[in-house]
Amino acid sequence: MVSGGMACVKYLLFLFNLIFAITGIVFISVGAVILVVYNGYNNFVDSWFFAAPVLMIIVGVIVFLVSFFGCCGAVKENHCMIITFSVLLLLIFALELGAGITGYMMRGEVANMLHNRLNGTLRQYESNVDVQRSWDIMQHDLQCCGMNGPADWPMVGFPSNTVPDSCCKELPTQSKCDLNSIHIYGEGCMTKLQSAIENNAMILGGVGIGIALIQ
Repeated sequence: MVSGGMACVKYLLFLFNLIFAITGIVFISVGAVILVVYNGYNNFVDSWFFAAPVLMIIVGVIVFLVSFFGCCGAVKENHCMIITFSVLLLLIFALELGAGITGYMMRGEVANMLHNRLNGTLRQYESNVDVQRSWDIMQHDLQCCGMNGPADWPMVGFPSNTVPDSCCKELPTQSKCDLNSIHIYGEGCMTKLQSAIENNAMILGGVGIGIALIQ
């Protein structure tokens, strides 16, 4: 009877660690996706913005490795591995909460960060190839134009009411995108980018805190 009970505990512990490993993969995936999605937007966000997804990837790797100790300890009934697993589990709990809280804290800083970054890089569009690439990617992907709207571009020196070609959905051959084009995106990029970043910060926070509480 005791032997059967121990076997049940062993398999439950193994199942728990399998689920634990899956949560590690979820952490790695969410962090990696956010880093990849915003890779082209590095000129618009401060370096601290990438701290939460990087932390999430690190935590995910640690979770996956720790789950290995747990699985091995459960199958082999190795008490040393199980104790190591328990100690590391407490550390991971703290890191997951940290990643989640960092994600939520990011939301409060997004507006000021974007205002300063977009306003500064807008004026560098024609002189900095890297900035130009970032603006073109953002305007194309988010279907927006300028910081607050298309009128921002003539204000920073674009000639004859023209705007970057990435401000237009489509252009006739050898034509330039301008304020009178029927294909121009009418919304500014700040509102759209802010909304996207805040939503992803919510996802980071929710995943981090949610999984920490479940564990």
